[in-house]
Amino acid sequence: MRSILLVLLVFSIMVSCNESLVLSEFKTTEGGSWAKDAVMEFRFSEIDSVQKYNLFINVRNDENYPYNNLFLIAELDYPGGETVTDTLEYEMALPDGSWLGKGFGSIKENKLWYKENIVFRSLGVYTLRLTHAMRKNGSVEGVVNLEGITDVGFEIEKNNK
Repeated sequence: MRSILLVLLVFSIMVSCNESLVLSEFKTTEGGSWAKDAVMEFRFSEIDSVQKYNLFINVRNDENYPYNNLFLIAELDYPGGETVTDTLEYEMALPDGSWLGKGFGSIKENKLWYKENIVFRSLGVYTLRLTHAMRKNGSVEGVVNLEGITDVGFEIEKNNK
């Protein structure tokens, strides 16, 4: 019986390992609220200049998140000084209010596509800066404190296809 449990444990650890994962990092928001001016910054370097990668933005939210979508501004700085800025929109809940994402309990984690099949041809330090761009309907001013966002992350995976 003990050997069967040990084999199952080893098998589950092997299956759960993601060999294509290059980087995974999270930043925690202050008090479960993402401030309008809070920039989530992620730096990375020493990345294969031939390999294709998929980039993801990971967002953890709880039941206090009041919207069904999320608008983000992503700025990716390249080592040569070029900056690519994207305005992104992601669906966070179904029309019936059911949260998307994975997780048990009140926290859901959403793995959101950012860029696909990207090659980092330049050597050096890359920097990704994320800010939220949420607004209430009819309002020009942005939401000062975006409630319900507990963590924001960034992930790089090798595209082995």
